[in-house]
Amino acid sequence: MAQQNAVQQTPFWYNFLLICLKPLYRWKIKQRAESDALYQQECVERFGPFQPPKNLAAIWFHVVSVGETNAAQPLIEHYLKLGHPVLVTNTTKTGQARAKSLFLKAPYLDLFQAVYLPVDQKSLLKQFFELYQPKLLALVETEIWPNLIAEARQQHIPCILLNARLSEKSAKGYGKVSRLTRPMLQQLTWLLAQDKATQQRYIELGLDRTKSQVVGNIKFDITAPQQFIEQAEQIKQDWNLLGRQIITLASTHAPEEENLLKQLQQYLNSNPYLLCIVVPRHPERFEEVYKACQSLNLNTQRRSLKQTIQADTQVFLADSMGEMWLWYALSQACFVGGSLNEPGGGHNILEPMVLDVPTVIGPRYFNFQTIVDEFVAERAILIGENAEQITAQLLNCLNDSTQRQQLIEQAQVVLKRNQGSLQKHIQLLDHYLKQTDYS
Repeated sequence: MAQQNAVQQTPFWYNFLLICLKPLYRWKIKQRAESDALYQQECVERFGPFQPPKNLAAIWFHVVSVGETNAAQPLIEHYLKLGHPVLVTNTTKTGQARAKSLFLKAPYLDLFQAVYLPVDQKSLLKQFFELYQPKLLALVETEIWPNLIAEARQQHIPCILLNARLSEKSAKGYGKVSRLTRPMLQQLTWLLAQDKATQQRYIELGLDRTKSQVVGNIKFDITAPQQFIEQAEQIKQDWNLLGRQIITLASTHAPEEENLLKQLQQYLNSNPYLLCIVVPRHPERFEEVYKACQSLNLNTQRRSLKQTIQADTQVFLADSMGEMWLWYALSQACFVGGSLNEPGGGHNILEPMVLDVPTVIGPRYFNFQTIVDEFVAERAILIGENAEQITAQLLNCLNDSTQRQQLIEQAQVVLKRNQGSLQKHIQLLDHYLKQTDYS
């Protein structure tokens, strides 16, 4: 594919800063690594020498973490089913675990590969591109890296930002480094925005208006993997959960778990049928959350120890990765975290909605403002101002069948109204894939 514009090099200060931060980055990887072997593996993928590719000319999706992986799931699955090789890179350990749990299995084993994204240094990215030789680079949501985009342009590879979102707060941050942001956005091949506000923010930061369009949020087209629905049904039978009332606290941050469990404690102690599943957002906090459960004298079982939910279990700590769909499928009500803590921002509310799970969030959900606002307008979600109010709302969802059904029905109205973005994404990707075939 012909190069439309000359490659604009990133500023010296940016590349010098990356060199200075590299030792700190290695230290951070070591701190969170579960073993020396996993530390070495991640360092190899971040800093080279890189893993050999399973396939050349793959469609490369870069997704930061769990939320972006879930957003890209239907797209990745579409191309794998067509027989296209797919490479996924992640920034976080949870994101990579999620990608592998979805696709590193039959019938996609030979077509799918997931590795960490290399550090955004010119030399490393040049090596990575030349080794993997991707056909197209698809960045998901807000994961934009200056040298990554510049190298894609250098290699004449289409670089598209999919399902793009950008909050007002994030836009202000990018605006403070306009000498870095503007050239980066000018080198994108195309941008598909979730909404007009996002599109306009990117344009004001330097994106060419003619290289963008608003197509809605691909997350509305997501479907729950059948394997987790079936697994949940089996667990209900095997662990005798059919008579339990189950609340899930999902994607939680400190101090959300402790604050909510303190409010739930009296109800867990007085109602033997009530069960709370806690799914912390970050694996490095698993032990911390377990200790919080112990400090409240709540009978807690752990997924990482292969423990099962017993008749007297009050809290089940889902200290695993890649199983969020499973815990939602077991729930009758849920709280989606990252919305009660400071500064907050929120996480994806659509996964529980798809599974007809009434959903409660806290007041700080600016990362998903547009989505949440639409559900609020239809009275399809509950928002609590504090842990006490959220607890009351969760218990009402369990005990008031009329309210629970209304929330489910209204959520389905919003979900169905917003579907269709997936096909628009596929049309654009197919357009550029055909161009690369002929170049």
